[in-house]
Amino acid sequence: MIRSPHRLLRLMGIGTASTLLTLATAEAGFTQQGLEPATTATTAQVNIFQALILGLVQGLTEFLPISSSAHLKVVPVVLGWGDPGVGFTAVIQLGSIAAVLWFFWGDLVQITTGSLRAIAQKDYQSDDFRIAAGIILGTIPIVFFGLLIKKFIPDFDNSPLRSLGAIAIASIFMSLLLGVAEKFGKRKRNFEQLGILDGVLMGLAQAMALIPGVSRSGSTLTAGLFMGLERATAARFSFLLGIPAITLAGLVELKDVFKAGLDGAGLVPIIVGVISAGFFSYVAIAWLLRFLQTQSTWVFIWYRLIFGVSILGAIAAGFLKNI
Repeated sequence: MIRSPHRLLRLMGIGTASTLLTLATAEAGFTQQGLEPATTATTAQVNIFQALILGLVQGLTEFLPISSSAHLKVVPVVLGWGDPGVGFTAVIQLGSIAAVLWFFWGDLVQITTGSLRAIAQKDYQSDDFRIAAGIILGTIPIVFFGLLIKKFIPDFDNSPLRSLGAIAIASIFMSLLLGVAEKFGKRKRNFEQLGILDGVLMGLAQAMALIPGVSRSGSTLTAGLFMGLERATAARFSFLLGIPAITLAGLVELKDVFKAGLDGAGLVPIIVGVISAGFFSYVAIAWLLRFLQTQSTWVFIWYRLIFGVSILGAIAAGFLKNI
């Protein structure tokens, strides 16, 4: 277990920098081999059936540590549907946020009322206050870096970082990092032992998920294991921490999609996608929390490793375009 917060902060910083450096190196390598990522991606029209399937993919992968953005990019491309685009994939996340709100409604009510009571009584050591403060402070990094991306990379939808090759490398890197956390994490701390610093550290890890293929759930679960949290505790706090981030991303993209006149998808496919994502997100949350009470994360580690290697192999063999 990494006992010093400063060591974990350095680890998160090194992880982010290493991922970006690896992706930049891979991009250069692809260019030399004639596998240049597309500089302009065409957003595909999404029909009702495709929206249903994409909602299923979003729901099952948003809260599992395998990256929903990666699967929402790879699955439709493999099926020949094209890239549904950042806007559609962010909007159907509203279904996922509805599911996590529904699942954790009791926890959210307790944390909110308990925090307000703690503030009124100036009891800043209250468990509810510490968890609420951790969630608020932990949301700041992803909002800050997200705004930077929106300002300085306005065409992020068509960025090389969203290419299949970049997603594959991010998946491989994060699988190895989760493997290290699974191997060396002590897993002794439960939910009642969470503090404000845990929220900040996990929030820094969550910001890494702005890189497609990293996985918000995967990066936060990895950080939680490094911090010595039990697997189920790390997953539970990851879900709660993700509520503000997923909500903000969905609302911002929803505004942009309606402003653009719903070019990439009609209103009905969007509704179908949101409902599908909500249902399967609820199923995934319930299953993962029960699974991690008795099982390790190795199934996800091996899956992500094989997923990334398979994509790189398919690109190198010419079966997939690096778009």
